[in-house]
Amino acid sequence: MRLKTQALEWREIDGELVALEAEGSLYLAANPAATLLWRRLAEGTTREGLCEALVSAYAIDAGVAARDVDAFLDQARDLGLLEER
Repeated sequence: MRLKTQALEWREIDGELVALEAEGSLYLAANPAATLLWRRLAEGTTREGLCEALVSAYAIDAGVAARDVDAFLDQARDLGLLEER
């Protein structure tokens, strides 16, 4: 899965994300953990890859990482930000 490429502009500023989804005029801001997930989605990844990134970066339990990733992905899907293969 990856972020959609059409009508989505984003920048990382001081470790945090600022994004604009033009079709829905949606402005987003994200904390450093969500920014990490966003960057991985921009490159293309899997759910497991996102979980591993959180565990590696923040030394958290795999179960906690999985719940956080699922919540992040659910929200991204709801906002129409993902292209899933």
